Amino acid sequence: MNTRLLMTLRVTVAAPQNIGAVPHGTRRTVPLSGGSFEGPRLRGTVLPGGSADWLLLRADGVLELDLRATLRTDDGALVSMRSFGLRHGPPEVIAAVARGESVDPATYYFRTTIRFETAHPAYAFLNGLIAVASGDRRSEGPIYTIDEVL
Repeated sequence: MNTRLLMTLRVTVAAPQNIGAVPHGTRRTVPLSGGSFEGPRLRGTVLPGGSADWLLLRADGVLELDLRATLRTDDGALVSMRSFGLRHGPPEVIAAVARGESVDPATYYFRTTIRFETAHPAYAFLNGLIAVASGDRRSEGPIYTIDEVL
């Protein structure tokens, strides 16, 4: 599979909302308070508001991530982004991540698949691509290195 860098996305998060034990695990939502993205063909900001990460911690220790965000490019285009992925690793590493410590992203698994939607003609190429990302969870929020699949 060939890929090329689409962007680096840095997300800042607000306080999580703990929904609690649900039929398939423990559910929590984390509103996005902002962020930025930059790549060879687009750059801009993450809009706060309707953007959030819906998290489900499964019984096997795997965290399912369901991120939905609205991006605004520097020239004003709006882009809807949906990302689904998984995060897991050795218990001591995941505990350090949960405490907000800086952890080498190579020591745990954090991968997502991403789809985009936009009505803006300059970014219509996003409507026809699938992207994959590797993540790095920081105390202020995750950093995603997003590659488009060619």
